[in-house]
Amino acid sequence: MKKTFLVLLTTFLISLSVFAQVEPNEQLNPLITGVPSLTITPDSRGGGMGDVGAATTPDINSQHWNPAKYAFMESPAGFSFSYTPWLSKLVSDINLLYAAGYWKFDEQQSVSASLRFFSLGEIKLTGERPEDDYGTAHPNELAFDLAYSRLLSEKWSAAVAFRYIRSDLNNGINNSADPMYPGNAIAADVATYYRTPIEMSTGDANLAFGLNISNIGSKISYDQNLTSIFIPTNLKLGGSFDYPFDDYNKISISADINKLLVPTPIKRLEGESDTDYEARRTSYYETGPIAGIFKSFGDAPGGSSEELKEIMWSVGAEYAYNNQFFVRGGYFNENAMKGNRKYFTAGVGFKLNMFQLDAAYLISAAQSNPLDQTLRFTLGFDLNGLQNLMR
Repeated sequence: MKKTFLVLLTTFLISLSVFAQVEPNEQLNPLITGVPSLTITPDSRGGGMGDVGAATTPDINSQHWNPAKYAFMESPAGFSFSYTPWLSKLVSDINLLYAAGYWKFDEQQSVSASLRFFSLGEIKLTGERPEDDYGTAHPNELAFDLAYSRLLSEKWSAAVAFRYIRSDLNNGINNSADPMYPGNAIAADVATYYRTPIEMSTGDANLAFGLNISNIGSKISYDQNLTSIFIPTNLKLGGSFDYPFDDYNKISISADINKLLVPTPIKRLEGESDTDYEARRTSYYETGPIAGIFKSFGDAPGGSSEELKEIMWSVGAEYAYNNQFFVRGGYFNENAMKGNRKYFTAGVGFKLNMFQLDAAYLISAAQSNPLDQTLRFTLGFDLNGLQNLMR
């Protein structure tokens, strides 16, 4: 597959900021971060419910959404594998691989881990002249994290996760005057989860709330720290309500809001001098990651109205029959000014004692969206069920 490195970067940005169409009096101004693959939904359950997961019932893939949920898992251990062909309408060799697992070593505590590998396929690096051949690269991004979660009471839990991030966009192939190098970063998540039962005539319902501030950490550099950019620090807040119709039928309704906690990129103001513009740009790139979190709540050029447009929201529902068959649906919304990701999702799942198979499908609600028709597949294993099978 022959593409220039510029096409690689452009395609990668398209995967997160999708051909947005804004009103004539507005200017496209998405939030830009390094390692945007960290924000991609990795599993089929969350992907089938409109990318919600902060407060949904705990499952094996809670590491991405809210690791504090692991403390409420009923099974002592489990692991899963997920596969997502990415931008399949444009190319055929970009994909996301994800593995997650957890272990409850007592009734109150658990540890969990996940590995995320995002491959951008095979890239032919060429120069301005047809005869320039700089070799073939296989750019990729990788993240590995470990988390610890604990019950603080019968209804409340908390968790902390630590993450190593590596982004290698050209595999060390540098034959230009402006070389790129692999970027490395470290980050942490802080999460909490609250769930309380509600007595209903048909059985116990559950009301839950979740909060996860993820990717709090260092910036990432591709030029040996001459310059650096923010990683996608994110605030996720969600709520969920599970309602049983009877002993066999249950429905869950959930909603999340997300806000990237990174400063808004600098835009030249009308009538602004070159000196003032460069001073603001320098200040933006020199802002530290923690200062950037606080700055992100009030730095949008359009004021509070633009800050509100940086909030993404999603809703989802899941119907379960006998906790074995699942049907899911949802909707995700991002303002057109900030990227215009708007899509419906659908998903199904099948669960036995020892494993669960899930699939999800994305249907774009915005024109010219390369994320349309995205498929996700997840296979999960319950170690308790596997042990019972081998006895």
